[in-house]
Amino acid sequence: MPAPPLTDLTTRARDIFRLVVEGYLDSGQPVGSKALAGGGGLNLSPASIRSVLAELEDVGLLAAPHTSAGRMPTETGLRLFVDAMMQVAEPSVHEQAAIAQRLTGAGPIEQALEEASALLSDLSGAAGIVMVPKREPRLAQVRLLRIAPGRALAVLVGEDGAVENRLFEAAEGDESLEQADNYLRARMTGRTLSEASAAIAAEITGGRSALDTASTDLVQRGLAVWSEDAARRPVLIVRGQANLLDAAALGDIERVRLLIEELESREAVARLLDSARKAEAMRIFIGSENRLFSLSGSSVIAAPYRDREGRVVGVLGVIGPTRLNYARVVPMVDFTARQLAKRFG
Repeated sequence: MPAPPLTDLTTRARDIFRLVVEGYLDSGQPVGSKALAGGGGLNLSPASIRSVLAELEDVGLLAAPHTSAGRMPTETGLRLFVDAMMQVAEPSVHEQAAIAQRLTGAGPIEQALEEASALLSDLSGAAGIVMVPKREPRLAQVRLLRIAPGRALAVLVGEDGAVENRLFEAAEGDESLEQADNYLRARMTGRTLSEASAAIAAEITGGRSALDTASTDLVQRGLAVWSEDAARRPVLIVRGQANLLDAAALGDIERVRLLIEELESREAVARLLDSARKAEAMRIFIGSENRLFSLSGSSVIAAPYRDREGRVVGVLGVIGPTRLNYARVVPMVDFTARQLAKRFG
């Protein structure tokens, strides 16, 4: 059933509807007329409130569970609330600083993606998800650098601005390391990692590299630390499934079991998130609005993140029960996406 326009509701009905939704999202429990009369500031009798609740139920915005005299929003009601009534609460200064610190530090881009998923899970109390960029960026710079006796650092800088570092053993002298560094820079810049690795392997195998034995070994070890190329990386990173087993969920274990099973279908989840990637904007799916999570009645809040050219490279978000705190989680997902984009720009 489509939601009625907000303008079709009286001011009294809007106020009661908002209080029911906010109360349900806060507690996970249906909200009764006595609670509304006692703490909602409505100046209405329970009987008057019950009359309005019945009207809201008739138009499909509220439902009354069999085990409770209270009301809870339907998926249609949640959609109306999210689209037309919700007042977002921006992440606090402390939360913004924590997100920025964990996502913009040095280290492999995979680490930032893992951190983003874990952060969203921690801050939302649901499961955090990040879809890994599908494309493999071309390389703007490649370096092999001595950092300690017997240790070297392989550095890749993508044309999209992403920087990744790997440590590896390098007991050979600095002259061999310099020769290997020059060789890689000349052959990898402007190519993807897989393209460059294939070309270099063919050159070395064919005896055309003009490298001595020590430098050849360094080149091969430098490339080996990048052997998990984009094609083999996980399509989706999911963290915090245990958050779905909270106290409110214990009365609905079957729904949670279905949700966890649905999360295990990584390719299907990635396809769902891809719709946010194609839309290039925040997407909110509530309950049966998406077929993947229709059985568990779960919600998905997803936002794309971009590279320095403004191109969408991946999607991150939160999956949880429909009673997610949308006003808090939506801006949190948006802020995290913007912070993660800095790793690509």
